[in-house]
Amino acid sequence: MSGFRIFTDSSCDLPKSFYEEYDVPYICLTYYLEGKSYPDNQSLPSHEFYDKIRNGATPTTSQPSPEVAEEFIRAELEKKPTDILFIAFSSGLSGTYNSVSLAINNIKEDYPDNKFIVIDSLAASAGEGLLVYKAIQYKNEGHTLEETASYIEDLKNHLGHVFTVDDLNCLHRGGRVSKTVAIIGTLANIKPILHVDNEGHLTPLGNVRGRKKSILSLIDAMEKQMGSYRDKNDCIFISNGDCMDDANFAADTIRERFGIEDIRISDVGPVIGSHSGPGTLAIFFLADYK
Repeated sequence: MSGFRIFTDSSCDLPKSFYEEYDVPYICLTYYLEGKSYPDNQSLPSHEFYDKIRNGATPTTSQPSPEVAEEFIRAELEKKPTDILFIAFSSGLSGTYNSVSLAINNIKEDYPDNKFIVIDSLAASAGEGLLVYKAIQYKNEGHTLEETASYIEDLKNHLGHVFTVDDLNCLHRGGRVSKTVAIIGTLANIKPILHVDNEGHLTPLGNVRGRKKSILSLIDAMEKQMGSYRDKNDCIFISNGDCMDDANFAADTIRERFGIEDIRISDVGPVIGSHSGPGTLAIFFLADYK
């Protein structure tokens, strides 16, 4: 097994058991709710967090500063000096990648014999998590730090993200839709279909009426984007904002349509969920294009 470690951040929306199983240190983003701050790994239970939003709470979030990132990475290096591949939250949605890059630049001087590579995942939630998982698989095949980094740099441009939300008001608060669109869309039961583009930004693909139709539209978009990568999808990641029944429906439909059995469902964590809201459902897969 190659001698480097994979680091990431909590916006991967992966369960703690994943990080423990694969020995992946992760730096936490922070969210603020009702006058309290919470590191992403010390969150309220998912249902409780989303119920607070349903009842009118408006959480905010913050990225780790370069100083916090440096302290985190140095602490890990003191425990286990190693080369590092750090896969970071999309620069199109957060400054986490920049903070980590600045931290690594400072750390390099004290670890001249170690190699450090930071990748801007251009991904969010379990999409970033899927890249981390693919990096672990590739590393465990015996590939070097540089080979794994090159593989992920290419793969991130073939990582499909499609998602829908149940509450347009959350997207309005985040500046993604206008107040008028949020009001009219809510009254008309309109559900947006969105994806993450080549620059790592959230971008609309269209609108449909009704929740079930929106989920099926995600899977239609997935099928269109997969193209020649269809047979390369041995594992699909799904994340959900307190809507497990919908996530299970999506997983069952994907298994039936594509024959993919390994489908991993996780929660949309509070940092992502603060902006996407309850009822967010996202599917992540390999594709011809993002």
